[in-house]
Amino acid sequence: MSKIGKKSINIPNWVEVTIENNLVVVKWPKWELSEKILDCVDIKKEENEIRLSVKNIDDRKFRWLSRSLIANMIEGVTNGYEKKLLIMGVWYWAQLQWNKLVLSLGFSHKINYELDKNVEAKVEQDPKGNTIITLNSINKQLLGEVASKIRWFRKPEPYKWKGIRYFDEFVKLKAGKTAGK
Repeated sequence: MSKIGKKSINIPNWVEVTIENNLVVVKWPKWELSEKILDCVDIKKEENEIRLSVKNIDDRKFRWLSRSLIANMIEGVTNGYEKKLLIMGVWYWAQLQWNKLVLSLGFSHKINYELDKNVEAKVEQDPKGNTIITLNSINKQLLGEVASKIRWFRKPEPYKWKGIRYFDEFVKLKAGKTAGK
């Protein structure tokens, strides 16, 4: 754990990082992210890298956390993040209407999920007829939160494989009640 916190963070040439009162702001021509880092962590910016240190030895875990947050902001601004969700089931589908994701998941009503303004979504069909939702954002925390909320509407079922799952998630198929006969 301490080895990760001791590593320096490299800053690409086209990314601008400003640090003021432990508020880290990462800018690129189109996007900007900011994060308030705890006061127990000292942040030092050198030419093209950031180094973190702690005042007290008990606060080492916060150095590791702060380093991960800053590195994720730099990665998000330069490349962005993507998560894919797979909707499996008969008559299960999703549709994108402006800033809303309309989901039909076997309930008596459709679910209208309002997307955050920093998250972009794309809905498409795969050759098997399943729906794939692709979410893109520069903020890794926000993207994971939105993906988990959408997945929460209908978690994958281990008996019939119906539901919403992450694209790379594997759900083991269980045998039903008649398997022992």
